[in-house]
Amino acid sequence: MPGFGSLEGVTVVYSAIEIAAPTAAALMAEWGANVIWIENTRVGDSMRDTAFIKEVERRNQRSVCLNPFKPGGREAFLKLIEKADIFIESSKGPVYKNRGLTDELLWEHNPELVITHVSGYGQYGEDVRVNRAAYDRTVQAYMGYLSQNGTPEQPMAPGPYVADYFTALMVTSSSLAALYRAKRTGTGESIDCAMHETLLRVGAYYMVDYLNAGVEYPRPGPRNQNLCAIGEYECADGWVSIICYGAPQNKYLLETIGLGHLWGTEEYPDGTTALWRDGPQAEAIEKALGDYLRTQKVADVERDFTAQAIAAGEMLEIRDLEAQEHFQLREDFIEWETHEGKTVKGVNIFPKFARRPGTIWRPMPALGQDTADVLTAAGVSPEELEALQEQGIVRLGD
Repeated sequence: MPGFGSLEGVTVVYSAIEIAAPTAAALMAEWGANVIWIENTRVGDSMRDTAFIKEVERRNQRSVCLNPFKPGGREAFLKLIEKADIFIESSKGPVYKNRGLTDELLWEHNPELVITHVSGYGQYGEDVRVNRAAYDRTVQAYMGYLSQNGTPEQPMAPGPYVADYFTALMVTSSSLAALYRAKRTGTGESIDCAMHETLLRVGAYYMVDYLNAGVEYPRPGPRNQNLCAIGEYECADGWVSIICYGAPQNKYLLETIGLGHLWGTEEYPDGTTALWRDGPQAEAIEKALGDYLRTQKVADVERDFTAQAIAAGEMLEIRDLEAQEHFQLREDFIEWETHEGKTVKGVNIFPKFARRPGTIWRPMPALGQDTADVLTAAGVSPEELEALQEQGIVRLGD
């Protein structure tokens, strides 16, 4: 492995499937960490069933097929832990604890280890909930995030997989925060990262209005919950997203859509910074703005509104992105070769570090490709490795 990135020298071991926990490890792998991906010995990570996203989410990693819960596999796993800085696992509640791999046992082998447990509903709480399977949408539904999105008639889950990806960012940040402390003190940490609590934090913006004042906002559809002139609007040749806020911006907007006579009145005095949805002329403002924008081209709206410090941007389709000059100048899309030698295109490594940039040094490995190398380096003898393979506790790459 070449030395690169801000996490050079950090070793991350993780045992998880799909997105929430693995994407955190994927980010660390892109930033220079040595990431060891523990897969089950039968079919591996279900992410392998995808066509292309697996090549992004599992690049720069080493695949080790190992069952850590069986004798022999447990000892091999603990040898990996001895040389790890961060261990991330994802399961239904306290699976590792219940199967004997407690935090205390891992700290016996590595006192500085950061252990991050990722689950839908946490390591403790209501037993039925803690031990329940959790997916992106079911977690969104449970904690009220989904109910804030969609139309008044129909709740709709925002995608793609926001609960998973928000959790991945929470796992990344909390694990690195704990690692910083562990390196200073010599004492490890255990993190209980529940997906529903991640969404409680992310979804707090309107939730606290209810908690403190009993205010419930309707599902806004393509508009904002409580402000006019914020949302997605149809133009003559496409769609534009607008956020209008501030006194000069509101004055310009009202004048442009034919409601300039409202400015400076008792209803909307000079200096009005917010056009509230419960305001006296909110319905008229939204109707006039919609009527006006349907007569305008997107490019003209972008130009004119931006000149007045109103945030306005064309809604691009995925098929439009590669042609954008800004994306091209920043090299936001790149190509690399897969393990099979095929060219794949995907997103680059973000964010961009000026002095210690991330890089792609290897593609997603084949299932169990690195089992022998990684376990041998951890101290498993060739004889032990052969015995573990015969027992089905490890799987070597094809």
